[in-house]
Amino acid sequence: MPPTELVGPPAVIELRQYTLRPRRRDELIELFDREFVESQEDVGMSVLGQFRDLDDPDRFVWLRGFRDMAARHRALTDFYGGPVWAEHGPQANDTMIDSDDVLLLRPAPAGGGFTGSLSGRPPAGAAAPERFVSATVWSFPPGRLDGIALIRDGLLRALQETGPAPLAFLTTEHAHNTFAALPVRAGENVAAVFTSYPDESAHRRHLADMRAHPLARDEILPGVEREQTAAPQVLRLGPTGRSLI
Repeated sequence: MPPTELVGPPAVIELRQYTLRPRRRDELIELFDREFVESQEDVGMSVLGQFRDLDDPDRFVWLRGFRDMAARHRALTDFYGGPVWAEHGPQANDTMIDSDDVLLLRPAPAGGGFTGSLSGRPPAGAAAPERFVSATVWSFPPGRLDGIALIRDGLLRALQETGPAPLAFLTTEHAHNTFAALPVRAGENVAAVFTSYPDESAHRRHLADMRAHPLARDEILPGVEREQTAAPQVLRLGPTGRSLI
């Protein structure tokens, strides 16, 4: 299968975390991967990744991207007002307890986003791949950029020197949410790093090597810890059969 080419790198990305009714996750994933991938991309979105949260059997995590905020508004209006959501949306909603944990993000300058060719998307019904995805989300006080700068200018380099380069480095998109039917978390100031590994053991080795990196150990990680408002959220993610990431 040829690679899937992004039509320009997404400049606006949603990180969506859904809390589901018990034992309904596989039902939602089957429905999502069958009905909600091409139908969203047909109206101008990029469905980047769909994941099982490996720490919570009732949590579904996914990412979608847009060219800009205006394109986001048009695409969401078209999709949620369209025939596919009208037919299958009620079943999807019935699996969910909460779908409002959404961060609106943007790529950091100088190539921080999901760019270029992603691996070709398998067909509906494909088995979940072996790979493992890590996402770490740091929260900082509103308006403060020191912690984000430490990650951008130091931690990313330490990660690249000790293992695979991150897939993306994203920060908060502060634009007003113009599609009020889908809430996003307001007042956030976050940085998020996404990295893919062949398996979870590779991730553990990389994390240990990064923490032992002199610059990260002695300067970057202590500096980030001083700036953050809470411990970072670390998502251990298993891609679904049709995830591009």
